[in-house]
Amino acid sequence: MAATSQYAAASAEAGRRGPDVRSDCWVKITLATTGGINLQVKTKVEVMYGAAVRRLVHDVLTALGVAHATVEMEDAGALPFVQMARLEATVRRLVPQGAAAVSAVPEYLPEFVAGAQRPTERERFRRSRLYLPGNESKFMLNAGLHEPDGVILDLEDSVAPPMKDEARLMVRNALRSIDFKGSERMVRINQGERGEIDLDFIVPHNVHVILIPKVESPEQVRAVDGRIAAILKKHKISPPVYIMPIVESALGAIKAYEIATASPNIVGLTIGLEDYTADLGTQRTNEGRESFWARCQVVNAARAAGVQPIDTVFSDVADMEGLKASVLEAKSLGFEGKGCIHPRQIRPIHEAFAPSPQEREKAQKIVAAFKDAEAKGLGVVSLGSKMIDPPVVKRALRTVRLAEALAR
Repeated sequence: MAATSQYAAASAEAGRRGPDVRSDCWVKITLATTGGINLQVKTKVEVMYGAAVRRLVHDVLTALGVAHATVEMEDAGALPFVQMARLEATVRRLVPQGAAAVSAVPEYLPEFVAGAQRPTERERFRRSRLYLPGNESKFMLNAGLHEPDGVILDLEDSVAPPMKDEARLMVRNALRSIDFKGSERMVRINQGERGEIDLDFIVPHNVHVILIPKVESPEQVRAVDGRIAAILKKHKISPPVYIMPIVESALGAIKAYEIATASPNIVGLTIGLEDYTADLGTQRTNEGRESFWARCQVVNAARAAGVQPIDTVFSDVADMEGLKASVLEAKSLGFEGKGCIHPRQIRPIHEAFAPSPQEREKAQKIVAAFKDAEAKGLGVVSLGSKMIDPPVVKRALRTVRLAEALAR
């Protein structure tokens, strides 16, 4: 365990402060050579939890090897897992920069709460995936109540570069501390070496799907997949961690099939149009003529690879009619899901991806014919005079399940 004298910087800070901050805290630690831990804590929950907050600060610093320091904290009602993340981030900023020095700082982990270790399945609905900034705990706490199929704790575009180290600790603790209900637990990592470090902090803590941004080659996917496998082996974790590459450039679109088949752990292939249109040197429009080819490329690559094609986000959170039209277009192209940037988009996305009455009725007839053939021990499924191929049966079963899910 580290000792105070081994830290390089005299002081460091982390977190967020100000009149508009809620469910978060700001921490500054100034090291000393004697005097123990001097706490200067201001908390909005002083009457009920002030003593508990101070006890937590002392416990975290002791566990991280800080024996003598002045600790300033401004707490706007942060939960313990948030306070733990901010304190640990501050301590890590005190050490010399470099992988060896930073990794020498022990972790301070919250206990897993009930519901934070729900399993997932390869074949499940991924109609809606709600993006949540990885450094903003207030958006995470009730995300599961909105019932997205997945929540994406984002470490990439929504987190400013100076805050990346804080965000990965926040996301790690959130994975252990928040019950996202039935939502799949996803994390979008950063690119390159920074993304590899993200994996070290995220993979052991019950993440279901890792999203890889700006993928342009299968080698990028295999590098992430190999790193995940090594981490799972090290921690003796058996459930798989799935992968979803994001195509965000012309080169990525051209290589979509190679990317979609780069690992057996890939469950979906998605596209990000803000970066894609920037790469083309054009503007993104609601009509989408500039991205039609790339979206079709992603759909066909995903279908050929046997994984789910997932569409980009719709960025205007106030335009519900535009969102519905965008989802219906995505569905017509073959997409099975769409990204969300606001909870109000979830229900319209689910409704637009729902099968029509005609689709539902046809699927129910196919499923009934399949069950009848199965009960009779027949190897061939027919509906009237028409033979039904296995892929059609599979799609019909999914359509029926999708209709049932929306009805609940």
